[in-house]
Amino acid sequence: MTTTTSSPTTLLIAGHWLGAWAWDEVLEHPAADDGRVVPMTLPGLDEQDPGRSSRTLDDQAAAIEQTMAAAGVSADQPAVLVAHSGANAPVSLVLDRHPELVHRVVWVDSGPVAPGAVFAPDMPATVRELPLPPFDVLGEQASLAGLSPEVLERFRARAVPEPGPVLRQPVELTNDARRRVATTLVCCSMPSAQVLELARAGHPVFAEVDDLEQLDVIDLPTGHWPMWSRPRDLADAIRSAATRVG
Repeated sequence: MTTTTSSPTTLLIAGHWLGAWAWDEVLEHPAADDGRVVPMTLPGLDEQDPGRSSRTLDDQAAAIEQTMAAAGVSADQPAVLVAHSGANAPVSLVLDRHPELVHRVVWVDSGPVAPGAVFAPDMPATVRELPLPPFDVLGEQASLAGLSPEVLERFRARAVPEPGPVLRQPVELTNDARRRVATTLVCCSMPSAQVLELARAGHPVFAEVDDLEQLDVIDLPTGHWPMWSRPRDLADAIRSAATRVG
């Protein structure tokens, strides 16, 4: 595998309850050789936004597109999209709508969403937002390995409730070209061998992985939030992925 001589713009997009601040420790290390690195906060996750609980996946996808445009991203200068956890839904929408604008997508303990997927299909329409659960509950859903009490305290203090519409909206995907975009899986709480085995078996969470045409995997053993548990190593993984071609 060869590498490019320069790095494209890299957008860092964190998952549920998180904003651009979640990448602060990663940004202390070079996540790109000479390209621009842009951490962003998705609509609905800015605590200063009075209408944040009404934001949708379409709003989030549009914000990613706008951030790309402001950074000068084009078909001639495509971006690297780094999607952690639940950011996979809006990033999957962007891939479907504008695959030509993406040099590579890097899924951090995450992966592409299947057409029609809904994060919380049984959530009542009356639920406006989902706060960060207690850590004993969250730890049953995603690994907290590597997170110190101080990190967990910061997570709790800065987390913003996830908008209900984001969690209830189906991810509508129609463009098979999204599967031709070069892809890197950074596997943290589950080893890549297990992820690929589940994908081949048609597991609904990983089924889209088996259809990807250009796939690399990086194992980074830790919990579900590697930007805090292994920030230097995650920065290295992002930089390595960003400079790959093919």
